[in-house]
Amino acid sequence: MALTFHGAGDPSLGVVLLNLLASRQAAATVMVVGNWLAANPSMASVIQAHGFELGNHTWSHPALGDLDEAAVRQEIERCRDTLVSLAGSPGVAFRQSAAQHSTPLIREVAGSLGYSTCLSYDVDSLDWTDPGVAVVRRSAAAAKAGSVISLHLGHQVTIDAMPAILDDLDNRGLKPVTATELLRP
Repeated sequence: MALTFHGAGDPSLGVVLLNLLASRQAAATVMVVGNWLAANPSMASVIQAHGFELGNHTWSHPALGDLDEAAVRQEIERCRDTLVSLAGSPGVAFRQSAAQHSTPLIREVAGSLGYSTCLSYDVDSLDWTDPGVAVVRRSAAAAKAGSVISLHLGHQVTIDAMPAILDDLDNRGLKPVTATELLRP
């Protein structure tokens, strides 16, 4: 199963969470919002220094499914170019914003920009709503072998829930791997 994080929010909280994951040897994939990464360029090296993957999560996190082709292209392309500039790579995958699943248009545009994978998720931790540790932990408990959990950097509730989430996964024999490893044929 893969722990995936939306890269946005308070970078100091993100660093705490990334350090926690590294200390527990839990792999992660961080899908960065481009304008957040541009405003916090050191986060690319922090993420990579821990051996975590980077991916593209649009430039400004709009409701991507509501945009026309040119705007979708601009959102993906601007984030891709920021990733290349700051991390040396366009990222391993693309994740649509403001929706669980990508549309055919989004997949077509992402593919034309070099992303063969539009990464979705089957478990929403709800951490972005700051509902409390118990809710985040219970939501993450829906993960099973092959699951992709959606989580967020920049939320204290995610940090507070993560030790219990990792313990729960371990107790169930589930090991966090990168999205690339999970999707490898």
